[in-house]
Amino acid sequence: MIQQAFKHITDTELLKKYQSDQNKEWLGILLQRYTMLLLGVCMKYLKNEEEAKDAVQQIFLKALNELGKYPVEYPKSWLYKIACNFCLMKLRDRKEYIAIEKIPALSEIQESGTEINTERELNLNLLEAAMGELNKEQKTCITLFYLQKKSYQQISTLTGFSLLQVKSNIQNGKRNLKIIMEKKQSF
Repeated sequence: MIQQAFKHITDTELLKKYQSDQNKEWLGILLQRYTMLLLGVCMKYLKNEEEAKDAVQQIFLKALNELGKYPVEYPKSWLYKIACNFCLMKLRDRKEYIAIEKIPALSEIQESGTEINTERELNLNLLEAAMGELNKEQKTCITLFYLQKKSYQQISTLTGFSLLQVKSNIQNGKRNLKIIMEKKQSF
């Protein structure tokens, strides 16, 4: 019912109204317009209706927090991107790491004839475990830069870090990943 009364107001106008008077009703109308889109995105990634509904609520909260950090020109694209990133992070957090002790001994690997694939898998598991040991800032910057192919500027915009902080987090994260992986490989 509220939606119909404000149907003539564009997304950008709603955003400007919210930014000018900080009345959360404007933002609520905007978010309500895209609830189904966000639910669809979350269902696509998470494949669980209850988890997807919870994720939409979390995305709304994240949108509220992120809105003041940088200007948003295209609300629909912005919300979509927040939803995709949120779901990807949720999926990444869901992964269980294989304990190194449970990986077959090298002789068993060679006997099975899959030493190359198993070594790759071992390295990927080591990398995943090492990523879990990085601090939040380094992990975020490394993930955005190497896995999501974002530029320093894009990472700065998404995270609110300065360009210098982004560069530092990536460099320190790479160095720390190498150190952690070398330690884990020596066990």
